[in-house]
Amino acid sequence: MRIIACEEIIKAVRDLCIQANVHIGQDVIAGMDKAILKEQSPLACEILSQLKDNAKLAASKQMPICQDTGMAVVFFEIGQNVSVVDGSIEKAIHEGVRQGYRKGYFRASVVSDPLQRKNTGDNTPAVIHYDIIEGDNIHITVAPKGFGSENMSGVKMLKPSDGVEGVKKFVIDVIDLAGGNPCPPMVVGVGIGGTMEKAAFLAKKALLRPVGSTHPDPYYQDLEVELLNKANQTGIGPQGLGGTTTALALHIDSYPTHIAGLPVAVNISCHVTRHAYTIL
Repeated sequence: MRIIACEEIIKAVRDLCIQANVHIGQDVIAGMDKAILKEQSPLACEILSQLKDNAKLAASKQMPICQDTGMAVVFFEIGQNVSVVDGSIEKAIHEGVRQGYRKGYFRASVVSDPLQRKNTGDNTPAVIHYDIIEGDNIHITVAPKGFGSENMSGVKMLKPSDGVEGVKKFVIDVIDLAGGNPCPPMVVGVGIGGTMEKAAFLAKKALLRPVGSTHPDPYYQDLEVELLNKANQTGIGPQGLGGTTTALALHIDSYPTHIAGLPVAVNISCHVTRHAYTIL
């Protein structure tokens, strides 16, 4: 049994909050480079270049890529041979978020109640997803989610008879309705199957895949390509100002479901798709 102290979790989450909000992934930069080569709109190309410049400036100045530093979403995978000591895992994660957002001088965007709307002042609590895995390590991913894009997401309980065509229609309808609100080019996560909440979780986690990666199943790989092409045919373009780069990537994840259901969730992200990962 491996022993890990809560203080290690606090430090890891703190550093991941800063890393995710300041440094854009190289996979996203590569995706924008590829998009610039194919994009036919001069304005869209200029916007993509400016987004790259903004990312470079944020990293050099150690400042957030976007003023909306999001609500912290934490994926916490703990090995079954790990014992965490000296405190509560959940409290440690929240404390790491608190320290990270204060140290980074990031905006506090979380309210303590969805209706009474009083700001907590330190961007806690985080949204935490736990998973127990094999081994003696802890895998932590911090994925801050801004609500310009989160608000454009959607879940729908389709009927099995709606089939893949119903899924396609819903995904493109969500993207089309989002328009320029999520600061495109978007990265789109799609979750299919499970239950209502499982589909939403799958869509969120699909955003963690590297831009440019492909689904291991050829069926879903083809579906990802088709939906990405359809998204880029909407004409929304970078920042909603037209072009053929509405989305940099569209990632699908699926799960077995009930014979009477076909849950589908679409989680929209802006181009930054902030996340950072470490192993303890």
